[in-house]
Amino acid sequence: MAPPSATSTEDQEFTSSHPETKVDGPTSKPGHPEAMITQPKLTIPGLPSFNDKYEEREYQKGRLALAFRIFAKLGYDEGVAGHITLRDPVDTTSFWVNPFGVAWPLLKASDLILVNAEGKVVDGGEVRLLNTAAYMIHHAVHTARPDINCVAHSHSIYGRALCSLGIPLSTITQDSCAFHDDLALYSAFRGIVLDAEEGLAIAQALGNKKAALLQNHGLLTCGATIESCVFWFTSLEKCCHVQLLADAAAGGLGRKTVEISQEDALYTRKTVGSEIAGWFSAKPAFDMMVQESGDGYKQ
Repeated sequence: MAPPSATSTEDQEFTSSHPETKVDGPTSKPGHPEAMITQPKLTIPGLPSFNDKYEEREYQKGRLALAFRIFAKLGYDEGVAGHITLRDPVDTTSFWVNPFGVAWPLLKASDLILVNAEGKVVDGGEVRLLNTAAYMIHHAVHTARPDINCVAHSHSIYGRALCSLGIPLSTITQDSCAFHDDLALYSAFRGIVLDAEEGLAIAQALGNKKAALLQNHGLLTCGATIESCVFWFTSLEKCCHVQLLADAAAGGLGRKTVEISQEDALYTRKTVGSEIAGWFSAKPAFDMMVQESGDGYKQ
């Protein structure tokens, strides 16, 4: 079943931590026979609201710890590579990130480290090692995009494979429509991101889009919430996998994959590609990880 659709105004309301959000159910395109059918309003749970920014910080740190555990379960961790960052609700020029070398399946909220705008670790767990590439990329993106609060980057298998081809994602499935005209291609690789210039170049290539393919490197996604950012990453990784399979099969048959039209892709993106859709689609994975982790991730 497709996630509920929403207008841009409703997205803004949703990300402002309203206790619940009412959105229109999926509707048909004008001109289709079923276009006269009216869909009821759907009420879905919204983000918890906080009067205390420090209380919000603790809640969000717990969600970030869950995000790392979800990534680890899906096999997105590889050695010490990869990072997910959360804009700090208290000091919005700083962000929380995983310390260098701490295992993602075991990561707790108390392990996270707070990095300020100058790249200094100013708070957090016992291990306060900062991945330089994490700072260079994420600081640049967070600074360029005040509308987003979470950025994820990892060296997932199928993302890396597609990124090695230096081509954009094809809109060949319903799920890939979420990224139609909303996915950047950074067509350069200059080694590990150890300087500010490369981070700024990635942020510029990303622009106002929700995700980017980093050539010869991997995937990067962002969202107004941790949940949407995580879902965009997991969904984009699967879209890369599907495209690699479909292109290989098509090549073996002497055919080409069939792309969805611009009109249909944009129409579908309104339903599956909104911030609300991203947050709501991630909810089952976060609920399951809470169940699996118990209260350990909050410590």
